[in-house]
Amino acid sequence: MNSLVFRLVVLSLGALVLVAAPARAEVNKAEQIAPGVYFHEGDIKGHGHCNNGWIVFEDYVLVIDANFPSGAQEIIPKIKAITDKPIRFAFDTHHHGDHAYGNQLWVENGAVPVAHTGVIEEMKKYETGYYGSVPGRWEDTAKSRADVAATKLKPPTLLFPKELIFDDGKHRVELHYLGVAHTHGDGFAWLPNEKILFTGDACVNGPYNYLADGDTGKWVRTLEAAQKLGANVICPGHGPLGTSLMLGDQLAYFEALRAEVKKYARKPPEEMKAAVDGIKKSLQANERIARYVGDGLASQVEKVYLEMGGKPFGNKQAAAEEHWRHAELHGRQLARQTHP
Repeated sequence: MNSLVFRLVVLSLGALVLVAAPARAEVNKAEQIAPGVYFHEGDIKGHGHCNNGWIVFEDYVLVIDANFPSGAQEIIPKIKAITDKPIRFAFDTHHHGDHAYGNQLWVENGAVPVAHTGVIEEMKKYETGYYGSVPGRWEDTAKSRADVAATKLKPPTLLFPKELIFDDGKHRVELHYLGVAHTHGDGFAWLPNEKILFTGDACVNGPYNYLADGDTGKWVRTLEAAQKLGANVICPGHGPLGTSLMLGDQLAYFEALRAEVKKYARKPPEEMKAAVDGIKKSLQANERIARYVGDGLASQVEKVYLEMGGKPFGNKQAAAEEHWRHAELHGRQLARQTHP
């Protein structure tokens, strides 16, 4: 029995944590996690890239997430080195730039961008420049990313309201909308035969959560729905590959964060703001969820506080630049240096 077969047997039993897989995985390296199914951990620190996946069907390839344009340029040759099947579909798990701004590159390579209908609604809200109004997020991002400035926004054109299924008799990929999470248009790619779930940023593996476009209360329920699918392998939007336990860890982080903020829900903003350091220490003390605590915790606390009826405790400029916190998390400064 070779190592890959043994690994899949262990996963199918669901009895062990997949400790070795994240340790072996390398950033920017394509890893076959099941026959014809690949996972690629993106370089978030250097270029702001998200993770990608792709499934080689009998007649075509389905890609999970379009990435930034530079991410797409990196992934496309790797897919073509593995298979000569045409790339026909690119699934945007949500509307954020690091998952959807590369759509034009995939179209130029013969693919159709696919997404939940909520992705278009989110783009109409945030990509105002494309839809004929004032400059939006694309234009802002193009100021610091040459790869974005050199291409153009291409919204997905194949949309589904609840689910969309690809099935050639060998591989089956179900695209599901399970509810509001990281955004109001998150989609999951579920492979029931292999019990592999691609989550986009609805589940990440590290300090990569961004809450401003989502709703943490609904996010918890969406993660609970995702758990019911019964996945053994989780391919997160950012961070290393993991097991089904990752869904529980991500959920536990939000439950703990919400429980901490709830203690101050009826207190004035200045008290909530003063409590951030204590909340950080409390969350970091929990080994299960400590890896999710990052530099953006204050904005996460504020977002949950607002959801619970509180008022902003940051200044107006900080609130106006909330999107840039996400951009910086996804390599904005390094992208400026790398793509002058």
